[in-house]
Amino acid sequence: MPETYKSITGLVDDLPASSIPQFSTAEYRQESPTQLCGICRKPIGVRSFVVDSKLACARCAARGSASLASDSPTLFAQSLIFGAGAAIVGLTFYAAFTIVTHLYIGYVALAVGWLVAKAMMMGSKGAGGTRYQLAAVVLTYAAISLASVPILVARTMQQGDTHIDWSSVAGQLAVWGIASPFLQLQRGVSGVIGLVILFVGLRVAYKMTAGGRKTI
Repeated sequence: MPETYKSITGLVDDLPASSIPQFSTAEYRQESPTQLCGICRKPIGVRSFVVDSKLACARCAARGSASLASDSPTLFAQSLIFGAGAAIVGLTFYAAFTIVTHLYIGYVALAVGWLVAKAMMMGSKGAGGTRYQLAAVVLTYAAISLASVPILVARTMQQGDTHIDWSSVAGQLAVWGIASPFLQLQRGVSGVIGLVILFVGLRVAYKMTAGGRKTI
């Protein structure tokens, strides 16, 4: 016989126990929601940062910091000064080496590209970007191409022709120097190889100044 239920009030008697609602124990767990980065929408992790009034992860914060650094006019100007100085050093070394040894070694272009890019990154304190890359390419090309001007002057003077007024033809020499890598194509295969090596040097400078994390 099923167990009956006796009402305390006496209003309901002899209710079967099976008809009484049964309550199971409920466990309450408070889940902490995962905070997402306001930029990349990925979980932030342990450390969070604020970028443009948005809660951001460490990676997006680093990218934002590098972007701000690359937009700094002061750092860009400083980078240009460092790069121009390195370009002059590279031009001088390239010209002096060729004048002394009478050898044209196109691979020097790789060293000049590396030197210019390294100096620019030092000047920008690690910041980079498109305008840094374009400036590095221009400075590297100018250093390598204009090195042909002092080489030409030195060879002309070595041949005993000391009556040329170089100041009067400085503009023409500069134009000739800028175009000299392409004028070397007249020499055939060696000219093509020299031009290819030059472009490799420009690529070195371009890739190195792409920039990364700002290290101020």
